[in-house]
Amino acid sequence: METDDFAADAALFAQLRAAWQERDPLPAGLIDRMVAAVAVEDLSREYALLTLVEGEYAEVRGESDTSTLQFSDGKTSVLLHVTALEGGEHRIDGWVDAAAHEVRLVQGEREQKSKVGEHGRFAFDGVRTGLTRVRLAITRDDEASWFQTPQFEI
Repeated sequence: METDDFAADAALFAQLRAAWQERDPLPAGLIDRMVAAVAVEDLSREYALLTLVEGEYAEVRGESDTSTLQFSDGKTSVLLHVTALEGGEHRIDGWVDAAAHEVRLVQGEREQKSKVGEHGRFAFDGVRTGLTRVRLAITRDDEASWFQTPQFEI
């Protein structure tokens, strides 16, 4: 094909595009809504949602020594209560609402394991400051799988 053919095709496509835009334009915001819908679908499928749960009477000034994080993928929910200890380390108390038999706290190459007790409770002591992720071995409908939180900062 020659350059003239490409130019003629481009001109024809431009005319068709202009005609459709005039007679049947895209609804306002359609592209943004579609991108957001696809992003949300991917997030809900691939990642758990991280929510910082703030108390009704949270301090206005100063740093708090505790924080509460909630993760959920729609099927499994995990609640973490992080408490700062003297010496710069932290304690994490957690609860899971699914049948979990093992919990791992991962910080880079460092990993701690904990068993899940009655009522889904687990805990980690001596947690250092840094990027952290919690992984739980879950059994649902006789199938084993892993629930993993996104990384969060301690």
